[in-house]
Amino acid sequence: MTPEQAAAHLADTDPRFELTDADIDGVRYRVFRNAPAHLRELLEAAAPAYGERDVLVYQDERWSYPRLCDEVTRLAHALGQDLNVAAGDRVALAMRNYPELPILILAITAMGAVAVPMNAWWTEQELAYALEDCGARVVFADGPRYQQIRPGAARLGLDLVAVRDADGERRYADLLAARSETHWPDTAIATDDDFAVLYSSGSTGHPKGVRLTHRGAISAVYSWVMARLMAPLLLDEPPPAPANPPASLVVTPLFHVTALQSNFLQGLATGTTMSLMYKWDAEEAVRIIKRERVTRFVGVPTQSAELMDAARRMGEKLESLEAIGGGGAKRPAVQVGQLAEAFPGAAIASGWGMTETNALGITLAGPDYVSHPEAAGRPTPPLQEFRIVDGEGRPLPVGEVGELTVKSAANMRGYLNLPEATAQTLRAGWLLTGDLAYQDDNGLFYIVDRKKSIIIRGGENISCLEVEGVLHRHADVVEAGVFPVPDPRLGETVGAGVQLKAGARVSEAQLIAFVAEHIARFKAPERIWMRAHTLPRGGTDKIDRRALRDECLAAGHPGLPLPSTV
Repeated sequence: MTPEQAAAHLADTDPRFELTDADIDGVRYRVFRNAPAHLRELLEAAAPAYGERDVLVYQDERWSYPRLCDEVTRLAHALGQDLNVAAGDRVALAMRNYPELPILILAITAMGAVAVPMNAWWTEQELAYALEDCGARVVFADGPRYQQIRPGAARLGLDLVAVRDADGERRYADLLAARSETHWPDTAIATDDDFAVLYSSGSTGHPKGVRLTHRGAISAVYSWVMARLMAPLLLDEPPPAPANPPASLVVTPLFHVTALQSNFLQGLATGTTMSLMYKWDAEEAVRIIKRERVTRFVGVPTQSAELMDAARRMGEKLESLEAIGGGGAKRPAVQVGQLAEAFPGAAIASGWGMTETNALGITLAGPDYVSHPEAAGRPTPPLQEFRIVDGEGRPLPVGEVGELTVKSAANMRGYLNLPEATAQTLRAGWLLTGDLAYQDDNGLFYIVDRKKSIIIRGGENISCLEVEGVLHRHADVVEAGVFPVPDPRLGETVGAGVQLKAGARVSEAQLIAFVAEHIARFKAPERIWMRAHTLPRGGTDKIDRRALRDECLAAGHPGLPLPSTV
């Protein structure tokens, strides 16, 4: 059976995947006719289906579906009655991977408000920017984030709620304990209402708030569930029944779509027991996988490589693993075969997706991936349409490189407060991804480069313009150009070439430390090349980042002056 035949079979025989068309903001999209209308309905459908099964695990704490529903319900009422949150309001969440984070997302969306998870690695300045940009008036924060936000809370009119290790007058635990409701709030939620705003570093100087709807998230979740059911239909012989109930390990941050949509929301819909890690530790991951009989692991390529090495050191085979996925960055081709050899019972997989697509996109798994480790994969059926287009938006034939575009009900509504950026990215329902790609004769897509000025460091997007903006603040810097530096562990790290003022004595280490004072440390350059002359320019007199990168990497000695090319 071909993928197209398998998708058509499920759409015809399983009511969950029946297809129809819907008009969304004046554009026709293919949608699931019978999917839950919003996340509250998703939880309502899952809870009775999976009974007392554990859904969340954090260290020695466990949440069954009934306990999860109880806490989500009570928190939803606390938001409205104790914190005066109304439908449509945005509520910010600033914390690491504590269980309160996904529970709050469900509670916020259950009463019609919009969750805004914030990057836990941001500095005080970055948090303040996003809080002001999204207009949140209520913020739930753990200890370190609480301390970062508190100095500016009065100016922004914020009501701060302390979570876990945070010390504050208003506490999450007290809000939960004070409520006893057992029914959902009676707020009406439309399927095309926003459920979240997630911030993504693109090619601009500040992170952009990506507006994601209930329909978009559920379209992604049901597409993944359908793809999992399709997989056995593509085999010549049916696979053996799974030896363990579904269980996953959440190792990437829940303020990103990989963990929130493709791991947590998908897991919620499929009865998966999800173990949360506060902070990545490969040996601890091995112990959790063994203890919880984890069947699915999804992380950035660095994490799967470190998991493989840790399991080997500890003498563990991790035979419960059925799938090892990757996202956020491209996995080195050599690692694909190594993982397949180290974990023969697991399908090694890779995925391409964006915050703007609710993480839905292109995937490749199993022998197909091992045979084509350089490929990004094939579209996840059945809602997406993909095109490779030229600079004028015209579709290109197979084999030609152009910009990858996608049309899908899972795509974002747009960027918060940025109508021009939205219009540049969304055109008649087609999302311009900024990735340059081509498709081969077998239907596989290959990502070859980026149009956008971003660096992907271990799965985190970093805006070149944002880092350049901070470097330009230094008194000794005339101009700066930021570019990716290949890295065998993280995929890419941040490099920079700077022109210094005459007589400047600033060192590479001092410049790096200066940048880390103003933006998250992971965005700071790890290597800086310095020169006394103008940086290379392109035809429009802008800094030519590619030429600068090639020049710096060829020199090989960061921190030392580069020869003039003038």
